[in-house]
Amino acid sequence: MTERKPPGVTFESWVDRQIRQAEARGEFTELPGAGKPLPEVTDTPYDELWWIKRKMAREGLSVLPPTLALRKEAEDVLAAVPALPSERAVRRSVEDVNAKIRDVMFKPPPGPPLGLKPYDVEKIVEEWRAARGSRDPDGRGENGAA
Repeated sequence: MTERKPPGVTFESWVDRQIRQAEARGEFTELPGAGKPLPEVTDTPYDELWWIKRKMAREGLSVLPPTLALRKEAEDVLAAVPALPSERAVRRSVEDVNAKIRDVMFKPPPGPPLGLKPYDVEKIVEEWRAARGSRDPDGRGENGAA
């Protein structure tokens, strides 16, 4: 649909003609959801942007400002630490999020302030070891070296 509207033709008739031509070519047959009822509407108040929100949820998109998204990511990393299989994985996860936090600290993006500082990797590793019940469960030595 890159064709431009010719001069002297009303917009409505130009659009109608394009729709008729597309129907004739069969571009509207076998569309996903054709012949199915619209999804049920919940009891929530009407939201004009419901379809945008549904599309974003389906696509896995987020509308959080970058600093809030990083806060959420940092929370998720800390919550995932106890389940990580090795000290090396703990260090890598925390150091990755620390690098992102440092980037935001030195180059603040638009949005609310981050309110975080880099985490103490050694402290988190010690807490991880304590939760596992041993000091060196993966046999990698004091600093994760083999």
